[in-house]
Amino acid sequence: MNTTEIFLIAMLIIFSLPYLVWRLGRTDYYAPLVVVQIVAGILLGPGVLGAAFPDYYRFVFNPQVITALNGVAWWAVMLFVWIAGIELDLRQAWAHRRESGITAGLALGAPLVLGCVAAIAMLAVPGWIGPKAERWQFVLGVGMSCAVTALPILILLMEKLEILRRPIGQRILRYASLDDIAIWGVLALILLDWQRVGKQAAFLALFGLTSVLLRKLMLRIPERDRWYVGLIWLAACAFGADWSGLHFMVGAFLAGAVMDSHWFDQAQMDLLRHHVLLVMMPVFFLSTGLRTNWDISAGGGGGGGFAAVFLAAGWLLLASVVGKLAGIHAAGRVLGWQRGEASLIGWLLQTKALIMIIFANILLDKAVITNATFTALLLMAVASTMLTVPVVTPMLRRLEAVLGRSG
Repeated sequence: MNTTEIFLIAMLIIFSLPYLVWRLGRTDYYAPLVVVQIVAGILLGPGVLGAAFPDYYRFVFNPQVITALNGVAWWAVMLFVWIAGIELDLRQAWAHRRESGITAGLALGAPLVLGCVAAIAMLAVPGWIGPKAERWQFVLGVGMSCAVTALPILILLMEKLEILRRPIGQRILRYASLDDIAIWGVLALILLDWQRVGKQAAFLALFGLTSVLLRKLMLRIPERDRWYVGLIWLAACAFGADWSGLHFMVGAFLAGAVMDSHWFDQAQMDLLRHHVLLVMMPVFFLSTGLRTNWDISAGGGGGGGFAAVFLAAGWLLLASVVGKLAGIHAAGRVLGWQRGEASLIGWLLQTKALIMIIFANILLDKAVITNATFTALLLMAVASTMLTVPVVTPMLRRLEAVLGRSG
């Protein structure tokens, strides 16, 4: 078979396997399709499919096919992060700045601290820290991975739970939006390269100048042209960020963050996000799965397989869940929330899949973490996201009065 035919076989597997598991297994309650796609990506990776059927794995996922899949995955994730940046609405956060600042700060800070403690413990075992990382970069990167909330997936889950447009849903979006800004800021700090700081400063200065010009241009052109100009802007910012050493996904987020959501029709934006998730993101999930590794010796350590990676994932999940709930409960006490309100918000903010995976992909690309650490973080993100709906659904039945509170 030629490369095109093998590529299409890979695409057939990528789209059919997760769908069949999701639909026939009726997993939607605890594992939405997006989570099943992420898990399928892990199973199709070298640690599972590659270990069980190495010849078939090498045939389907040969270097030429992987290169083609990576190209689709890069553009898919850039679009997804760009949309997430556009959808940030900081005006509402500013209007409720005391409540939003306290809640977002504690929701991010507590799991960040516990995640950093977990990362320090992991440093005692060789094989987790990447070959190009300083210890502080590893600790801060893993700690922030435990603190991440995935805003786009949070939106999808709250739509499913029918609370997105209710006051409680809008409050949670405010908290997650502020944390999103902090997450990308910390990532930029981790990626700061003193050998390339001149390039990075030049990119940020040029980005600031051109952002002002872009905003003026967007107000003067019709909406149908804004979509196309936005894509040109996305490609340019992603290139500039990657050229400077910050990573193309940081550029993609910045490209969206300086754009206003009201420039675009909200229904069309929702459809674009839906179509990117439907048509392109499954390829990203597969390419993510191809990067998993279950042997910490592969990172330069002293050995260990499934048990070590699952133990690390459980350790990180504990830090993430306990930290997020502790932070939100502390905010609830300060702000005088009703009984059960903090638990509801805390569990919804546990949603990590996608943004955490994107974050971890960047850390892996920059050799801050090893493939084994990446696999542990991936498992943590999946488990954290799968907990959300089963835990929150019974809470919603008991907390109807809370759902109408606007802050």
